[in-house]
Amino acid sequence: MNKEALLKELNFKAVRSGGAGGQHVNKVSSKVELIFDLQNSAEFSDDEKILLLKNLQTKLTKENVLLLSCDESRSQHKNKEIVIERFFTIIKNGLKVPKKRKATKPTKSSIQKRIDKKKNVALKKALRQKPNY
Repeated sequence: MNKEALLKELNFKAVRSGGAGGQHVNKVSSKVELIFDLQNSAEFSDDEKILLLKNLQTKLTKENVLLLSCDESRSQHKNKEIVIERFFTIIKNGLKVPKKRKATKPTKSSIQKRIDKKKNVALKKALRQKPNY
C-alpha cells in the first residue's frame, strides 16, 4: 500500500462544525470531510477491492464511497491529519485476511469434566426436592 499515491486519490472538503462555540464557529470551516472512491481507485488490485468491499461494507455508501469526517480540533489542519490517520487505519484493518478456523475435537478430559459437572448439578437439584417418604 503506497500512502503517497493513496493520498492523491483522496478528496477533502472543509465544512463548518456544528455545536456550541460562539460567534467564531459560524465563520470558520474547521470540520474536514474525507471522500475516497474505492471503486475507481487505481491503487488497489481487484482482489484487494473485493476484500475491502466485504470488510468495509458498513462504512461505505451505496456507490462504494468511504466518507470520514473529523471535527475534534479547532484547527482545520489538525482535523485533516486526524482524518487521514483514521483512513489509513481503516484501510489497513480492511485488508487483513481473517485466519481460517481449524475444527478441533474436545479432549477426553474436557468431555469427562463436563459430564461430571452435569452430574453434580443434577445431584444438587435432586437434593433440593422434598424427601419422598
